[in-house]
Order: sequence, then structure tokens, then C-alpha cells
Amino acid sequence: MGIKDQFQDKSEQWQQQAKQKAQEGREQAQRGRRGEQDSERMRDEESERMRREEQERLDPDYDM
Repeated sequence: MGIKDQFQDKSEQWQQQAKQKAQEGREQAQRGRRGEQDSERMRDEESERMRREEQERLDPDYDM
């Protein structure tokens, strides 16, 4: 194997590694966005629950 072939092989390895790292970065970013969406949904559900509890507490027809 000549030097040219060695450099070409190494270049191809680096290109493949770069593609793999880019894909991993995209996947990680996608997971991060999904996590943000889940957190936001949970906050919305908690806010809604608290609003309902407050409404029930203040509702004059609410029986204790």
C-alpha cells in the first residue's frame, strides 16, 4: 500500500467519523427538543391542575 493510499484511507476514515459525529449531534439535539416539549407539557398540566383546584376552592357551590 502506497503513501497515497494510506492518506486516502485515513481521509475516508475521518470523513466517516465526521458524518457519524454529525448524526449523533442531530440525534442528541432532537432528544433535547423532545425533553423540552415534555417538560413544557408537564408544566402546563401542573398549571391546569392548580387552576382547577383553586377554582374548586373558590367556587361557592363547592361542598366540603
